[in-house]
Amino acid sequence: MSVLSHPTSADLGERLRDAYAVTAEFMADIISQTCRRFPSVGQSGKTSRVERLIQSGAWTDAAIALLDLELPQWQVRRLVYDEGEWHCALSRERELPDWLDQSIETHHSDLALAIIIAFVEAQRISAPENRTSVPTVRREPRSLYEPLFVDSIG
Repeated sequence: MSVLSHPTSADLGERLRDAYAVTAEFMADIISQTCRRFPSVGQSGKTSRVERLIQSGAWTDAAIALLDLELPQWQVRRLVYDEGEWHCALSRERELPDWLDQSIETHHSDLALAIIIAFVEAQRISAPENRTSVPTVRREPRSLYEPLFVDSIG
């Protein structure tokens, strides 16, 4: 049984928050459940870098490299250690002031897991939705709809 045996995003988030440390199996499960580009044929250098970092146990570097491969538009905005926890903020617009930016903020006692949790949340937000690009229009008029004639008098 894998560490992340249930593929729902809520369950994945819960398992990440409850984890104590990252392992190679844990990273493989995260990649298989959240990554759309891994392994990337067009970016084989980045893919092999992530694999090497995982094999060497460089979890924080692997998490940042995975973010760079999968979500290049997201960047680490802030990493802060406070009262026994790492706080990670990811942003698409790092140069904007905090109050204007729509960043993702997470925390965990393990630095790599704080980054991975933020990565998974960014991946969830960035996932394409199953909606059409054209809005739907109601076919029948509303019951209170009445045509209105306006006469413009000069």
